[in-house]
Amino acid sequence: MATDAISACTGSSLLQPISEIINLPLDQVNFVVCQLCALLTAFWFRLYLHPSKTSPFVRHVVATLLGLYFALFCFGWYALHFLVQSGITYGIMILAGVEHMHKYCLVFALAYLSFCQITRVYVFDYGMYSADFTGPMMVITQKITSVAFEIHDGMARKEDQLTQSQKLLAIRRMPSLLEYFSYNCNFMGMLAGPTCSYNDYIAFIEGKPFRHREQETNGKLQGKTRLNDPSPNTEVLRKLATCFISLSVFLSVCKVFPVERNVDDDFIATTPFYAQVVYLYLSMLTTRPKYYFVWTLADAINNAAGFGFNGYDSDGLPRWDLISNLRIMNIELATSFKVFLDNWNIQTAHWLKRVCYERCPYNPTAATFLLSAMWHGAYPGYYLTFLTGIVVTLAARAVRHNVRPYFLGSPTHKFVYDVITWASTQIAICYTVVPFVLLSVGPSLKFYRSWYFSGHIGCVLLAIALPVKPRHLRLKEQQSLSSSSDSTDSQKQKAT
Repeated sequence: MATDAISACTGSSLLQPISEIINLPLDQVNFVVCQLCALLTAFWFRLYLHPSKTSPFVRHVVATLLGLYFALFCFGWYALHFLVQSGITYGIMILAGVEHMHKYCLVFALAYLSFCQITRVYVFDYGMYSADFTGPMMVITQKITSVAFEIHDGMARKEDQLTQSQKLLAIRRMPSLLEYFSYNCNFMGMLAGPTCSYNDYIAFIEGKPFRHREQETNGKLQGKTRLNDPSPNTEVLRKLATCFISLSVFLSVCKVFPVERNVDDDFIATTPFYAQVVYLYLSMLTTRPKYYFVWTLADAINNAAGFGFNGYDSDGLPRWDLISNLRIMNIELATSFKVFLDNWNIQTAHWLKRVCYERCPYNPTAATFLLSAMWHGAYPGYYLTFLTGIVVTLAARAVRHNVRPYFLGSPTHKFVYDVITWASTQIAICYTVVPFVLLSVGPSLKFYRSWYFSGHIGCVLLAIALPVKPRHLRLKEQQSLSSSSDSTDSQKQKAT
């Protein structure tokens, strides 16, 4: 019975012969083929359903229907969960009112997602870590909660209560049902995201990407060159090349450095500790290209449709990074835990910041990691990773605030600091995310025991020995410094 359920989860069996030939699971083949079809469809969508040629209504309808078709092809009738989750939360928005609907939507969307994740993991197949229907639900959950909070900001809160980013993202009118489903289920982001703001998506559908950002931030448009509709073809080709390289690296070296070897008894007993550290880094390094492939391909699909334009850089070249989900070089060369997290799964980090970190009155770091663990799923390894991430983040913040200033006196000292912090950051990341890959509690704790929980103990000691002022006190100091500098400037102006 469980096997039948897993088979149904894979959706269409049309590509079964291809799956058998290349020896890959059918659900993964369906996923990749649908993403490639979405890429071709995106070019057609931009050329033949351009805003200058058709209405927003048609673009909404086509984008939604194509998204639902791809979902049905990949996941079969499990795709109905996407409609149920979106439909019920839209009803909550209408019935609950703008004052409290963001809370209700957050609780329901997370509860529904968690229910689906728990049943998939513990009822059907523990460890089925491939293309499953809860993956798209994770992105839809982000979109549902983002819209709810942005409507609350735009229709229930006063302007002076909002931060600058909240003013930019605030939604001033209730979305129609079609707009809401189009935002949640469009074919460009149905299978792998990424999450984007509702205002950015509507601006894209209506044919005015980036313009509303110019108006919001500057009060007027910044010149005719900003209103052009630049071609994304060059950027799409660049991202497809990145996808090809990432997939090639993953398929060629992933099996050479299996993560599970880190908890192998013979490996632990016979390998020197320094070699275990090197192997840990290499094994975790080879797991990242699959994420690079999936997220970069998803970004390319959106760009091919004309979505993702983010203005122009200092050289006048168009930027297509509005909804990019990662910056590979920044990840691999990160010299701090924060830099790594800021460049990994970027849109999810934005969502966590906007929904939780900026709004949580007490201990926002712990609350954000907890929300992230709940959102990721029901595997215990996720919670071990994010609990470890809390202490690593606190330790990294303490080191940066207390130690880094001593190395900024000369380029040589800063270079030495960067080399040390790069190595420390990469090992800390690997140490933290091992349970995320192993999934289970037993192997994860076995790994930490083999390292004598040295990472946890070291981070706790650093956080205690190098205290950092609480976030609200740092913000108050920054505000007082800025206000004092403003008053000094005004006094100088009066004197002149």
